[in-house]
Amino acid sequence: MIRKKVNRRKSISIILLLLMTIPFMSGCWDRVEINNLAIVTAASIDKKDYDSIELSIQVFIPKSINSGGGEGGPGQGGGGATTLVKSDVGSNLSEALSKLQGKIPRKVFWGHCKVFVFGERLAKEGIQEQLDFLLRHPQPRERANVYVSKGNGKAILESLPPLENYSGEVIKELSDLHFGLRVTLHNLDEMLTSKSQAVALPFIKVLPPAKGEAKLQGIPYIFGTALFKKDKMTGTMTEKETRGLLWLKDEMESYTVTLKPKGIEGLISINPISSHVRIIPHIVNGNWKVSVKIDTEGTVIQNGTKLNLSVPKSLNIVERTYQKDIEKRIRLTLLHLQGNGDDVIGLAKEFYRKYPKQFSEAENDWKGIFEEMEVKVDVTSHIRRQGYINKPAGLPEKEVKDR
Repeated sequence: MIRKKVNRRKSISIILLLLMTIPFMSGCWDRVEINNLAIVTAASIDKKDYDSIELSIQVFIPKSINSGGGEGGPGQGGGGATTLVKSDVGSNLSEALSKLQGKIPRKVFWGHCKVFVFGERLAKEGIQEQLDFLLRHPQPRERANVYVSKGNGKAILESLPPLENYSGEVIKELSDLHFGLRVTLHNLDEMLTSKSQAVALPFIKVLPPAKGEAKLQGIPYIFGTALFKKDKMTGTMTEKETRGLLWLKDEMESYTVTLKPKGIEGLISINPISSHVRIIPHIVNGNWKVSVKIDTEGTVIQNGTKLNLSVPKSLNIVERTYQKDIEKRIRLTLLHLQGNGDDVIGLAKEFYRKYPKQFSEAENDWKGIFEEMEVKVDVTSHIRRQGYINKPAGLPEKEVKDR
């Protein structure tokens, strides 16, 4: 009985000792105070010379918070800019960062970097080495957005947009609104390792400053798509062609379709509110085909015609016009992609999933198959929300057409 009590006391003593040591074991021995960090908000990588690259980082200025730097926009007299841009050159990204760190009194921290921009020249020569560094480094987030700039990417970082605190935030907001493709580091890695190895990245440039604005007060914007074969940029798509690509990738959200119904005076504008895209591969008697089925709904945001949308016949006219517009955009995009063999839609993956044996046998000839492939586009469109005012506003009753 005495022995049991002694053992129990020993057990309690050991437990108490362990509990007392826990606070000492949970300390952050490698913690770095935020005051000692140079927080990167955006970065660009440009080709400098034949064998060197230039790394530019947009660094947040902590003291701008206390001085009211965000008020009135950078350079607008509200306390100065909220970021600064630092650059250096190296034979690779790692060396450039090492040199850059030697010029900054705080440790460069990538954890809040939301934007990575590849310069056009570098993109054409290949981005694989730079991507390898960004994915191996423990700090850059794989959900950070990736872009290609017209000309040097550094110019994007140096611009001072009047509405946002810094240019990196402008570009990210545009991607979140789906005005162009939204591609993350993770997405880019997936595309480069996919069956087709075709990549599409948003293509950006700086809108020149308006009259009376400072030289750097241009606004970055997405104006198309950069196309890659493996890690090298091979061409671009216009903004109009990009709209069709957004439909094919089921990423169409914030944009307005303005239509002119055949035989009707005036224009009508529609916002897509939902869409469902299915890509169905077929191999019939050795012929490779694809069916693209799109089911979309839209809402009328402006009616400049005399059509009464509460009448089914008038509504059908608008729906058919909406349907044909989507089909036209998609066919324009397919014409461009198939003409250059750029399978950025991911059809190779769809065929591999459904026909793994046949695809494996024909994989080496995929580019030719894709270029000659028959693609059937079937769009079903509906106008679910005509608005509370079904008849055109401001028109006398006798001028409204019920068709």
